[in-house]
Amino acid sequence: MRTEDQFFHVVVIDDDPTQLERVQVFCDAMDRPRVRLFTTPDPTAAVRHIEQNSVDLVLTDNVMPKSSGDAVLERVMQINPSIPVVIMTAYGSTEDAVGLLKKGAADYLVKPTSKTDIERLFIRISEASVFARENATLQETITEYFGSNAIMYKSRVMAETLNVAARSAKSKATVLISGESGVGKELVARLIHFASPRSEKPFVTVNIAALPETLIESELFGHRKGAFTGASDDRVGRFEQAHTGTIFIDEVGDVPAAVQVKLLRAIQFGEIERVGENATRKLDVRIIAATNRDLKAMAESNRFRSDLYYRLNVIPVVIPPLRDRRIDVPRLVEHFIATFSERNEKHVEAASREAMDLLMKYRYPGNVRELENIIESAVVMCRGSMITVNDLPPAVRDANQAGATGSGDDPGGGASYDAAMRTFETDLIVRAVHDAGGNRSEAARALGVTERKIRSRLERLGIESKTP
Repeated sequence: MRTEDQFFHVVVIDDDPTQLERVQVFCDAMDRPRVRLFTTPDPTAAVRHIEQNSVDLVLTDNVMPKSSGDAVLERVMQINPSIPVVIMTAYGSTEDAVGLLKKGAADYLVKPTSKTDIERLFIRISEASVFARENATLQETITEYFGSNAIMYKSRVMAETLNVAARSAKSKATVLISGESGVGKELVARLIHFASPRSEKPFVTVNIAALPETLIESELFGHRKGAFTGASDDRVGRFEQAHTGTIFIDEVGDVPAAVQVKLLRAIQFGEIERVGENATRKLDVRIIAATNRDLKAMAESNRFRSDLYYRLNVIPVVIPPLRDRRIDVPRLVEHFIATFSERNEKHVEAASREAMDLLMKYRYPGNVRELENIIESAVVMCRGSMITVNDLPPAVRDANQAGATGSGDDPGGGASYDAAMRTFETDLIVRAVHDAGGNRSEAARALGVTERKIRSRLERLGIESKTP
C-alpha cells in the first residue's frame, strides 16, 4: 500500500482555470513521480494549505489579479525556505522570472507549459528532494563520528559520492573505493565503517604498497611460528584483528598474484589460513578496499585476477579529483586555515582575493592532501591576518605563471592570456553546470551570476554541447 508521504505533494497557483486543468491532466498521465496535486486560483488559499501540510513544490503563475509570483515566493520562504518555488511566466516576461531566481526561486517555466516541461520539472525536483534528505542524514553521520569539519565539500559530484558510501554502510557488501592519491579514500572508508552496525567493532587498516612483497601474505593472514626465517612466534594477521569489524585494504591493486587467491577465498567464503598452517579459520569481516589504479583495465590485461576484481567491486565508490570539483576549494581552504592557525597559534583569518584566485586555478596533482599542505605552509609563512600570493608555495605561483605565459604542462600552455582565461572560464562553467546536474539556474546561483549570463557565455564559448 502506498502511504501518503510517498506522494510528491505539489501546490499549483494560477488564475487561469485552463492552466490548472492542463497541469492536472499532465500529472494524471505521469508514471513518476506519483503526484498529489492541490490546485487553486487563490494565493491566500494556497498559502493556508502550505502552512497546514507538508509540501514538496510550489508552482505559481507570475502575474495574477490578487497577487504575484514575487509575493508567493516571499510568503513561502517565510513559511519554509526549503520548499522550492517555480515561477510560470508568459513568453517575453523572462526578465521578471530571472529577477525572482535571484530572490530564491528554484526555476521558471515559460507558458504555455507542456507535459514534457512539467514532467521533467517534477522528476528533477522530486529527485533533488530525496537527495537533499539523504544528504542531510549523511551530514549528521559525518558530524556524529568525525566532527562538523571532517569532510568538507560543496559540489554535487562529491555529495553523490559520499551519498553512495553512506548508503552502503548498513550492508555487509564489499566496497571498492577508487581515486587518485590524496583524495581521501581512507576517510571515506572510515565513514562507511563508523556509519555501519560494526561501528563499535575494530577498524583495521593495511597499506599494501607500504609492505615488502614477501610480507604481504603474513601481514594479511598471519603466520605460524617457524613458517619462514624470522617467524619466531605465532602472529595474528590483519584479517583476524578485524574479526566482527572492518578491514580496509589500501592499494589493493598491489597485492601479488599469489596472495590474490587467498584474498579471493577470504572474501568469497570468509575463511583464511595463516602462513605455514593448514587449519582454516572462519572469520566475520567486512572488506573495504581502495586503489588509485584502474583495476578493471588490469583485470582485462591479466595483471589482476578478474574474479577478485568483481568480488571487490560489489559497491564502487569513485572519489573525483579536486581539479574536477574546484567549487569545493574555498570551503577546504577556510577549514585548513582555521585548523593550522589554531595549531600554530596564529591569527590568520582568510586568503586574499588574489591568493584565492591562484588556489582556484591550480590543478592539484596531489589533490586534497596537497591543498592541505599548501595551506599549512601559507599559514606558517603568513605575516598578517590574510594569506597573500607571496605566502603561497612557489609551485602554486609558478603553475599560474606557466598557464599565463604558455609554458609547462597546464592546459593553458601555448596560449595567450585571453586564451588561458577562456580555458579557465570554460572549465569553471562546465563544472558548475555538471555539479548542478545540468540545471543552469542552479549553476548560475552557485557562480553568483544570472542564468542569462550562463546561457550567453555557453553560446559565446561554443561549449553548449559539452554541458549535460
